[in-house]
Amino acid sequence: MSTNPKLEAPATAPLPEGLVEPGSKVSSATFIAFTEGPAADADGNVYFSDIINNRIMKLAADGKLSVFRADSGRTNGNMFDSEGRLVSCEGSEMGQGGRRRIVRTDMKTGKITVLTERYEGKRYNSPNDLAIDSQGRIYFTDPCYGDRSIMEMDIEGVYRIDTSGRVSRVLEQPAIQRPNGIAITPDDKRLYLVDSNPNPGGNRKIWAFDIERDGRLTNQKMIYDFAPGRGGDGMRLDVQGNLWIAAGISLVRREGETTDNPPGVYVITPSARLLGRIPVPEDLITNLTFAGPDKKTLYITAGKSLYRIKVNVSGWSIFP
Repeated sequence: MSTNPKLEAPATAPLPEGLVEPGSKVSSATFIAFTEGPAADADGNVYFSDIINNRIMKLAADGKLSVFRADSGRTNGNMFDSEGRLVSCEGSEMGQGGRRRIVRTDMKTGKITVLTERYEGKRYNSPNDLAIDSQGRIYFTDPCYGDRSIMEMDIEGVYRIDTSGRVSRVLEQPAIQRPNGIAITPDDKRLYLVDSNPNPGGNRKIWAFDIERDGRLTNQKMIYDFAPGRGGDGMRLDVQGNLWIAAGISLVRREGETTDNPPGVYVITPSARLLGRIPVPEDLITNLTFAGPDKKTLYITAGKSLYRIKVNVSGWSIFP
């Protein structure tokens, strides 16, 4: 595994040069509760999770805010597939009612299909985030962030759902510790994974894996290390291949964590060079997505709010 440079002076890191409009600042798009998992459809509508209130919200392209799903099963990560269906990770964080499964919603009919809710007879821990390749295979992370007393799975891992419906565990401990954000390159050749373990000495790393033709992950390589501060959470890619990672915190929450990484969106090249940080005025940054007709509006879920900022590079999406 390779090493990488430490984050140097992230508090004063400039905006990613050439990727963000000069003078542009993050502004609040709307106010909610504890936001996560934003996903944009082809029309520019943004769907995002409010985990505390157990619902999925919709911010329409015209700015209208509404409740898309009142009982979300503690949904965390969301993503649209190439057919415009919403795939969601129903988790187990922040209260009762977590269904701990992966579901897909037909946005035309409203029909919800359960894609997987058990592996080898055991319910998942707390499905967190997902990525979909061009073949339609779904990779999702299953960390243990929720109520450990109800956990049946004795391991935290990454799973792949094939188009046939077959589910395979493709990563597990100890190769990774606590999987979170996940992304796949447009050519389906590389998968990036956020390994975010908040415990003392835990991984706060960004890993890269080669994706074999059969969907297996090989050649594990470290791209970036956020330790000892809070590591990454959600992650997306732009069309240039850069990683946009929600990371950092302004207040220490537990032993072994520092404020070395201020909250914001960190933009890092595939070769591990920090291009800069987009500061976000919240304590806890969770996730992000690109939206709009040119996919140059970045929406960021952070604490109680949904933020947005115009950028100069398009985000990568599996739909046109």
